[in-house]
Amino acid sequence: MFNKILLSFMILCFALSTSLEAQRRIVDKIVGQVGNQIVLLSELESQYQYEQSKSASAGQEVRCAILEGLLVEKLLLVHAELDSVVVTDDQVEAQLDARMNQILMMMNNDEDRLQQFYGQSRAQLKNRVRQDMKERLMIQTKQSDVVQNVDITPNEVIEMFNAIPVDSLPLFDSEVEIAEIIISPTSNEEEKAKAKAKLQGLKERIEAGEDFAEVARIYSDDVGSARQGGDLGMVGRGILVPEFEAASFALEPMEISPIVESMFGFHLIQLIERRGNNYRARHILIKPEITSADLELAKSKLLEARQQIMIDSLSFAEATKKYGDSEAESYNNGGRVRNPRTGNTFFQVDEFQEPDIYFAIDSMEVGQISAPIEFRQMTGERFYRIIQLQSKTDPHRASLKQDYSKILEIAKSQKNNEALAEWIKEKIDVTYIKMDPEFYGCPNFANWNLEEIRP
Repeated sequence: MFNKILLSFMILCFALSTSLEAQRRIVDKIVGQVGNQIVLLSELESQYQYEQSKSASAGQEVRCAILEGLLVEKLLLVHAELDSVVVTDDQVEAQLDARMNQILMMMNNDEDRLQQFYGQSRAQLKNRVRQDMKERLMIQTKQSDVVQNVDITPNEVIEMFNAIPVDSLPLFDSEVEIAEIIISPTSNEEEKAKAKAKLQGLKERIEAGEDFAEVARIYSDDVGSARQGGDLGMVGRGILVPEFEAASFALEPMEISPIVESMFGFHLIQLIERRGNNYRARHILIKPEITSADLELAKSKLLEARQQIMIDSLSFAEATKKYGDSEAESYNNGGRVRNPRTGNTFFQVDEFQEPDIYFAIDSMEVGQISAPIEFRQMTGERFYRIIQLQSKTDPHRASLKQDYSKILEIAKSQKNNEALAEWIKEKIDVTYIKMDPEFYGCPNFANWNLEEIRP
């Protein structure tokens, strides 16, 4: 269920322009203008319908707030253009690829499913939203410029906290911090040799005249790209693993690489085209088998790490560096797991969507370490990890002692908002702004210098 919800949210964010076009075919008009940038009724209604899907009681005040947000975005975009804010094609391409890769991951890397869902190919979708993405990056860059010099001192954090009446302090649910050591089982040398020999045989068949794409469809272990004849589409630098990228950039168009080993297995690569820092390649992936002995070896390493921590030979952070998988996000944070929603290390217990973690920490005391837990990535790879419960709070009202990092974030966000509001107020006075009189009654526009949009 969690993955379906996340996928729906990502699809909504990525394909907003698709729904906008559908609405424009029905009815549309300009409801706002900032400089040379316009706000269409379809943009407003698309976001309003999303808010209604979350709360059926969303009324006119929500539409007013959405319109103000859209006008602020246009204000930032207009002044980004005036100030010559630069967003490169490579930055846009990287963001498009990152979004597409996230969506495809949720679809099991099934490009056919993607095309069925949208009625368009990956390349067509990217072209569809490329300009929207460039404008989004310009808006983000300009907003970052506005608040880049905002700083906050510990005294300001304390003053802000002390100004809140005690009975108005936020209530925080019970939260935990966890750390993990992840080990990815690796194939033994015998299985690696088998996989490499199989790929070498396929390479010889292609060199003898068989079609690379057809061989990829039949034999590649990368199921998502195999359906496309191994074609990975146009990607930018830094998207694929370094070994694959280095081999691809060393090739001429339609040239075939030697066998390349990466963390995923063994690749045979054919470069299709290269444009600057972007390239398009197809590949055949052969993964070495993971035997039961390989799985047991991974578990035994985790048990060894657990034992070393428990007898105080190593700290958890030291054990993470000695035993852990360096590709894991937590590896460079001493094993501590970051909450993707907040960016800090605190989780409410019900935020853990993986049942194994939820039930493991439910019965643990602070400092305890779990037995090895098996889990699978969406791509099917098996991993093992141990988890340490590092802290746990009871439900409580906010306090500086327990919640300083959260209060600091709130205070910094408040100060950023104040700086942005001051900038908006200043720019409203020097920017041409018009709005449909239907929204003149919105109280949030009382301080905006607005002209009327006439039919």
